[in-house]
Amino acid sequence: MAAQFRSYVWDPALIVSQMVLLQAGYYSSLGLWLALLGTLGSTGPSLHQVFSDEILGFSTPPGRLSMMAFVLNALTCALGLLYFIRRGKQCLDFTVTVHFFHLLGCWIYNSHFPSTLTWWLVHIVCTALMAAIGEYLCMRIELREIPLNSAPKSNV
Repeated sequence: MAAQFRSYVWDPALIVSQMVLLQAGYYSSLGLWLALLGTLGSTGPSLHQVFSDEILGFSTPPGRLSMMAFVLNALTCALGLLYFIRRGKQCLDFTVTVHFFHLLGCWIYNSHFPSTLTWWLVHIVCTALMAAIGEYLCMRIELREIPLNSAPKSNV
């Protein structure tokens, strides 16, 4: 059987480890953004800012800072997709999985399903940003030219 170009072997351990790494990176960078932006609003990061669906909103400064942190986190996690996933075809899958687990975490933390429109809008926008930018960055790496001449050049 001839080898195929970019043959892909299904490796569940790799997929689970990438998912755990991406989820940890998601919450770590979100905590970092909340801490950095919290200095502007003189509030510290808390689990309530990460998991509550009622804090996100345009009416209060902590709500606006939390929304900014989620958007900046989506951009940061797109870089995580580039460095840890490295496949444009898998960016949407991993992005939706990260946000699905975040939805489950919010549901467990609040003891109710997130129901505010702002929460849903912020997370839909963040999912789209993270997937689109991550896929763009991965595709740039995948579409690089493959050097065909591997022999060293000699100046004769």
